[in-house]
Amino acid sequence: MSKTLVIVESPAKAKTISKFLGKKYFVKASMGHVRDLPKSQFGVDVQNGFNPKYITIRGKGDTIKDLRAAVKKSDKVLIASDPDREGEAIAWHLQNLLNICDDKPCRIEFNEITKQAIQNAVKHPRPIDNNRVNAQQARRILDRLVGYNLSPLLWRKVKKGLSAGRVQSVAVRLIADREEEIQAFVPEEYWTLTGSFVKTGHAPFEGKLHHYKDKKIEIKTEGQMQEVLDNLKGLHYTVAKVTRKEKSRRPASPFITSTLQQEAYRKLNFTARKTMIVAQQLYEGLDLGKEGTSGLLTYIRTDSVRVSDTARDETRAYIQDRFGLPFVSKVSARPPVKGKIQDAHEAIRPTSISREPDQIKQYLSNEQYKLYKLIWSRFLASQMSPAIFDTTSIDIRAGDYLFRAVGSILKFPGYLKVYTESRDDGEKDEDKLLPEVKEGEVVEARSLTEKQHFTQPPPRYTDATLVKTLEEKGIGRPSTYAPIVETVIKRGYIVRENKQLYPTELGVIVVDLLKKHFKDIIDVTFTAGMEEKLDSIEEGDLDWVKVLDSFYDPFMGTLEKAEDEIGQVQVADEVTEEVCELCGRNLVIKMGRFGKFLACPGFPDCRNTKPLLEPTGVLCPRCEGEIVIRRSKKGRKFYGCSRYPDCDFVTWDRPSKTRCPECGDLMVEKKSAGKNQSLKCINQNCSSNQGSSGKKSSSKRIEPEETEKGNFLTTR
Repeated sequence: MSKTLVIVESPAKAKTISKFLGKKYFVKASMGHVRDLPKSQFGVDVQNGFNPKYITIRGKGDTIKDLRAAVKKSDKVLIASDPDREGEAIAWHLQNLLNICDDKPCRIEFNEITKQAIQNAVKHPRPIDNNRVNAQQARRILDRLVGYNLSPLLWRKVKKGLSAGRVQSVAVRLIADREEEIQAFVPEEYWTLTGSFVKTGHAPFEGKLHHYKDKKIEIKTEGQMQEVLDNLKGLHYTVAKVTRKEKSRRPASPFITSTLQQEAYRKLNFTARKTMIVAQQLYEGLDLGKEGTSGLLTYIRTDSVRVSDTARDETRAYIQDRFGLPFVSKVSARPPVKGKIQDAHEAIRPTSISREPDQIKQYLSNEQYKLYKLIWSRFLASQMSPAIFDTTSIDIRAGDYLFRAVGSILKFPGYLKVYTESRDDGEKDEDKLLPEVKEGEVVEARSLTEKQHFTQPPPRYTDATLVKTLEEKGIGRPSTYAPIVETVIKRGYIVRENKQLYPTELGVIVVDLLKKHFKDIIDVTFTAGMEEKLDSIEEGDLDWVKVLDSFYDPFMGTLEKAEDEIGQVQVADEVTEEVCELCGRNLVIKMGRFGKFLACPGFPDCRNTKPLLEPTGVLCPRCEGEIVIRRSKKGRKFYGCSRYPDCDFVTWDRPSKTRCPECGDLMVEKKSAGKNQSLKCINQNCSSNQGSSGKKSSSKRIEPEETEKGNFLTTR
């Protein structure tokens, strides 16, 4: 019997696919990439058309040997790596290593790991797409040209061990520039005035002072506010205008990679990396009991909101059956998306809308269930009708002043029946009912409440807003968003604190140096333009060697100039008052893998290190020592007593200065995904914790050896 070998990237995918194919097929995994540029050398022959020197990745020898043996036993080989540029490059490397003819149709693609999709894919093999391979090859070599030339310069001029990446450096710049804006921001004072108005027999409603003499009013100082209040004394309040409109709000498009990472961060508190790990598990397939093993999602690295006709029809039939015909979207297709997208895949969606999250919950981990439910709900909502609101605006005039009250009532829920999109600004839509009033009608002003405000600086980036900005500016592609964030954190250029991204001193120094001497490398527009050129290579419109050549010569000229102009940059350590007990020197603050720590400046003669205890200002409930911020061995922040090991009190949750009103014990800050922050008593027996949920406080014991051993080591 003839046999066909199918090669995929991961064992999980191999296990799922093998169940969909008959006895004529057997499936092997390449375990991802099998060849790459060498780490120990440059690996690119610039003088001969940027010819790359690929080597077998260390540890992949046995895998390749196993695949070659499988090829000999097969009559046909099909390579089913991921359906993107990187997957095409993996297929090309496998083709070369396994001696498969260049023009042989050995490549298959599928957008979802379901029985129908897999069986259809094996019937339609094609040759390797060299344009895709060249686009990925150009990206890899371009990153090597920058990294392996620029990083040694940073080692010599700033600090050994530093590195610079073509895309990552731009991400650090965005964060550093935002921090500079925040530090330079000067708050401006302004005031608002809110009136509480009453129509006889109705509940009061609020309106804000909006105009003065038909121009939008701006009140800058307390004196100006007092002048307005004085002018309003004794005036009558009359309804000047009533506007009623019906407004509709369309659902958001189905997820693409960037929007999935943003929404999972907002609603589930997942980092971009965690989102992609869990999504990959759902895509590759899980055992669903009697239903068998199946992939639950379509391909997860996509920048297209396109949906197949089959999926759209199936979903709309489901909506009609579940909610009724009025809830089915009347729009036949989504409007075209602005900007350039690859559109190689569909949007991220469930492989079957009938596979409801709660029906398969028992087969999923908690994280898998949460993410699947988010994707399922978003896609279902995208095929539903708009939400309809009745909005009312009431203008109330008092002399030359005009107040405006705005209300909105949900008339028809539409897609809101299943899904509400999160917002970065934290605003929520609230129903606000206004009374029936007529123009010319007099209302009573029960009270006027003035309030002082100050303008706020732009917010620091979070994982979600950084990914959103990278996408908007055309920096990176779906497969690179998560690695960008994690890489710059790992390199010590930024830190994540309370969900916000801050540049470190080292990050600021490197960005300033690159901005001064390598404007193109750190320029947002230049980087986005290079991404477009890579897209054009994939489409066959540009030659990849010419693209690299046009970049390389100017870059090397700039590098030579920078070598002469840049002097030695000193990154001074912050000296503390704490004295090293081994040698008497003042300890300095260092940045390690898991954040800041104290170290002796006498290294390597003195290797003393200590945790940097960041105070919280809250006293320990056991011994009256101070609670400080610590880090676990894995870098996770927790809170413990400064008198450790004499006192071993710890909690994962940030302690509050507010004591429990019921028992007087310590309270901690609790925040669930998508919910507001609240305080909870750590005393499990306290009456304030005896709610319906029955859940206990999360201040579980953390073993000392988990936190104190090996936590502050770093390469220096």
